[in-house]
Amino acid sequence: MEMVVRFICLVLLVIGLMLLGADIMSSLEKDAFMVRSLAQVWSTIDKPSLDGFKSWLEHTAPGSVASAVEYCLNVWAFLPFGLLGAGIAFLGGRGHDEE
Repeated sequence: MEMVVRFICLVLLVIGLMLLGADIMSSLEKDAFMVRSLAQVWSTIDKPSLDGFKSWLEHTAPGSVASAVEYCLNVWAFLPFGLLGAGIAFLGGRGHDEE
C-alpha cells in the first residue's frame, strides 16, 4: 500500500513539474509572464467535456458551489497537482522502518 501511495505522489509531482515547465517555456517564447489555468489545460485536452461540465454545473449545482468550482478551474494548473503530491508525500512520511 505504501508503494502505491508513493507512486501516486510521484505521478502528481511529475505532472505539476511538467505543467510548470510548459508555463516557463511559454513565458520565455512570448517574452511575457504566462501561466495556464486548469480550465485552459482541460480545454486543450478535451474542449467539449469542459463545456459539458460547465453546463452541467450551471444547471445542477447551487450558485455558491458553481462559483467555487469556477474559481478552482481558474487557478494555476501546476499548483493543485504539485501541492497535492507534496502533501501526500509529507503526510505519508517515510513509513515504518523495517527491522
